[in-house]
Amino acid sequence: MKQLTKIISTVMLITLPASVLALGNIEAGKEKSTACAACHGADGVSASAMFPTIAGQHADYMLHTLKAYKSGQRDNPIMKASVAALSEEDMADLAAYFASQTGLSTLKK
Repeated sequence: MKQLTKIISTVMLITLPASVLALGNIEAGKEKSTACAACHGADGVSASAMFPTIAGQHADYMLHTLKAYKSGQRDNPIMKASVAALSEEDMADLAAYFASQTGLSTLKK
């Protein structure tokens, strides 16, 4: 029985999406998100069509996107400057925070 439990645990760990394993700290991401609020809104819901709403975006997509801005794969001078000083952990934390947001609190009824 112990062997079966080990096998099942191993299979589950291997099949977990990378986004779950790489998920950052939501609270740390919230603390680091103040610079993002200027364009994307305090909770990731943009007030302007010029800037995308990032609340509720998949964490793995957000992490990939932030890394692409940092590496220059995505070309946007504002975002490149915004992510220049971010570490891998910072980006994972921000991705986790914005993925956890729904943005419903800012929608008008």
